[in-house]
Amino acid sequence: MLAGAAASAAETGASDWGTGESGKVRLISAATTPGETGQLRLGLQFKLEPGWKIYWRTPGDAGYPPKLDWGGSDNLANPQTHWPAPHRFVLSGLQNYGYVGEVILPLDAKAPDAARPVAAHLVVDFLACSQICVPQKVELRLDLSPGPAQPTAFAHDIGRFAALVPGDGRRHGLTLDSAQAMGGGDGSVLRLSVSSQAPFDTPDAFVEAEDVAAFGQPRISLSDGGRRAVFEIPISPGSLQKPLAGAPMSVTVTDGLRAFETTMVPVAVAAAAIDTSPGLGAMLLVALLGGLILNLMPCVLPVLSIKVLGVLGHGGGERAHVRASFIASATGIIASFLALAILAIGLRQAGAAVGWGIQFQQPVFLALMVVVLALFAANLWGVFEIPMPAFLFSRGGGTAHHTVLGHFLSGAFATLLATPCSAPFLGTAIGFALARGPWEIVSIFSALGLGMAAPFLAVAVWPDAALKMPKPGRWMIGVRKALGLALAGTGLWLLSVLMVQAGVLAALITGGAMAGAVGILALRHLLPSAARPAVGACVVALAGLALAAPFHGTAEGNPQGQVSGGAVNWEPFDPMTLARLISDGKVVFVDVTADWCITCKVNKAAVIERGEVAKRLSSPGVVALRADWTKPDEGISRYLASFGRYGIPFNAVYGPSAPDGIALPELPGEADILAAMDKAR
Repeated sequence: MLAGAAASAAETGASDWGTGESGKVRLISAATTPGETGQLRLGLQFKLEPGWKIYWRTPGDAGYPPKLDWGGSDNLANPQTHWPAPHRFVLSGLQNYGYVGEVILPLDAKAPDAARPVAAHLVVDFLACSQICVPQKVELRLDLSPGPAQPTAFAHDIGRFAALVPGDGRRHGLTLDSAQAMGGGDGSVLRLSVSSQAPFDTPDAFVEAEDVAAFGQPRISLSDGGRRAVFEIPISPGSLQKPLAGAPMSVTVTDGLRAFETTMVPVAVAAAAIDTSPGLGAMLLVALLGGLILNLMPCVLPVLSIKVLGVLGHGGGERAHVRASFIASATGIIASFLALAILAIGLRQAGAAVGWGIQFQQPVFLALMVVVLALFAANLWGVFEIPMPAFLFSRGGGTAHHTVLGHFLSGAFATLLATPCSAPFLGTAIGFALARGPWEIVSIFSALGLGMAAPFLAVAVWPDAALKMPKPGRWMIGVRKALGLALAGTGLWLLSVLMVQAGVLAALITGGAMAGAVGILALRHLLPSAARPAVGACVVALAGLALAAPFHGTAEGNPQGQVSGGAVNWEPFDPMTLARLISDGKVVFVDVTADWCITCKVNKAAVIERGEVAKRLSSPGVVALRADWTKPDEGISRYLASFGRYGIPFNAVYGPSAPDGIALPELPGEADILAAMDKAR
């Protein structure tokens, strides 16, 4: 044992130095006394000679971290050690993690009785290595008297190293986007994707999974202007104790003075799926086709009322007017997709989760859509007309439905209601874009918008298609009322989703407020003329109440762990459960769904929970897992990202022959699901 002999006289707030061949170590305090609260911020300060190193809490392939024994201390409770981000170094061909030069391990403790002196007695057992490794043990003593607390000369140094202790990443704009396990046996590789608000400089990653495997040095690739880093981390040969997929572990990511740490559960993916990806040109064609098919998706069907009414309203009109109005609708769609692209880029730069349709996870957005739908429906019913500036009206005059701005807004509104849908090719295009940089995101979203706007552009090119429609007349009143009912039905559906998100009361207030607003507008002609100016104020107030209700709501929907009834016995999705079931030889069907996803509900009713598929999912040896993405869930977001998907519906089948999972199309048929289950057995 090295005695705590003083290399120099102890300073206020510091023990004597314990010295040895590798350097010296002492115990320091940020304050002269515990103060009234009894809280203590201490530090274990190492000053190492050149060429010497000590180890982090997870040392790597060899070595051990400093071990602290506080036995013999008086009036000192619960000392907690915090570890600054480590450095990687190689010693005799081994990967090790630790510190060189000077390091202070911040320590938080408490004096149970702040009126009594604190006697800290610490025995430090540590390993220091250079060309040789020398185990060392140092005994340190630090006495602190009671009284008013004053900062010591060491407060700044302790704070400086405390700032190097990794947090959750928000302070430095760092986010773990996905954790994937590839390969098997000694060829297992952990693949991490990390995004950053600022470009990476010298990124590194340190994985801690003591009962799973030891990890080697990562291969690092940067993209998105250096703001996205992909770490492919191989395991050390012979260290694998169990499969990486489904095993809880933690990771510390460093980049110079920036660092964060988080826990994770890697999901299994096929290495081939990671390494191969089409080019931007091919994906632009995929996005164009996906946007075109989006017009036929269930989510967009409610707003077909606006499209149909727009076509009917042009019967017997002029070509120039038809062309201008349909170009305006197409422009509204494309502009909305560009706005979504800019929003996605901004959210990703801010470190937030990004996905297709995730705005429907926000109760306030749902309430806003209910308000807009109610006003659109009331407008179709003739309850009121939306006033527009005169210069926006068509050359021949007309109602608000015949304005350039009106057609533009109808296109934008169609885009908003389309976002909870995932069409064939759409998920592939979105996944490609969100895994890359801003230029690719803007390009892919522009192609999606162009695809969805293609029918409008086609009419603009060939306006005779609209001119051959019957001329507008009284018959359109009935059509407008029916189409208004379609929008009202969409509003009721959104209220049911809001009920899950924010509770029954919030949904009732939002729905009741907008029903009241429509009622006031409908009956305003019965009011005295003096009272009619107040109608607008009442409608605005009720709309404000509808938007405010979700802020005070409490979710009352089905919890993630609750199993739903029906033709299939669903169990809650969890990556660890998935890994266990696969290792047990089960065939597993995963369904990622949400209450706001109409396509998900169509898939469930038409294919998944009926016929032969439902029988197979309920048969012995088959387990059905459901992941509910109605509300934000980072674990589900990471699971989707592991397949390059950022929207739903999403389904995958696992089994002994398909441990990495078989991803199904967005609109799977019975044959698709049964074939995947047969292949996975």
